[in-house]
Amino acid sequence: MKIAPSVLSCDFSRMGEEALAMQSAGADLLHLDIMDGRFVPNLTFGPPVAAKLRPRVAIPFDVHLMVTHPANYVEAFAAAGADLITFHMEAESPVGETIRAIRGLGVIPGLVIKPETPAEALFPFMEEIGMALVMTVEPGFGGQAFMEDMLPKIEKLRDFALRRGLDTDIQVDGGISEKTAPLAASAGASVLVAGAALFGQADYKAAIEGLRRAATGMW
Repeated sequence: MKIAPSVLSCDFSRMGEEALAMQSAGADLLHLDIMDGRFVPNLTFGPPVAAKLRPRVAIPFDVHLMVTHPANYVEAFAAAGADLITFHMEAESPVGETIRAIRGLGVIPGLVIKPETPAEALFPFMEEIGMALVMTVEPGFGGQAFMEDMLPKIEKLRDFALRRGLDTDIQVDGGISEKTAPLAASAGASVLVAGAALFGQADYKAAIEGLRRAATGMW
């Protein structure tokens, strides 16, 4: 089980220190939520911030584009050091073309679906992506409650991947805690994004280990 702290919940005035602390605590990925204020009603940061973090942080950058036109951003985030770029199926950029553009830049492409989008929408693209991300909250803000009715979508994606012999990561983002991590893991998640459950704790290492233990051995 991979743990990906979401910097959306960090102290932005100390983002570099916070990212390094999570790396030292055992995080597998650093999740960067990129919002444009249009696709979701919030605004975060852009490629220059990621580029400043990159020389200081060794773990992979997992860039989640919550933007209206993701294809316009992939080159800049690849240059800033992204290892994975996931974008929403509900966005306006052509899905297949955007996947190929990301892969052409040497970055792993991923697709995200909002709560109202069915898992089946991802099936035609599963062989082209390295990660499928299921949102278990409405994207745009941290601190929301985990939506248990999203679990069947995770199960469908894991089942599809297994039947096709794919090693696609199934990532879950939204309301992840020691209570909800086992639910996501038992449904087939392999990557857990967590914000307040990690950055909101006094001991980052204990928080990561606790989350990983909660999810271990569930599928």
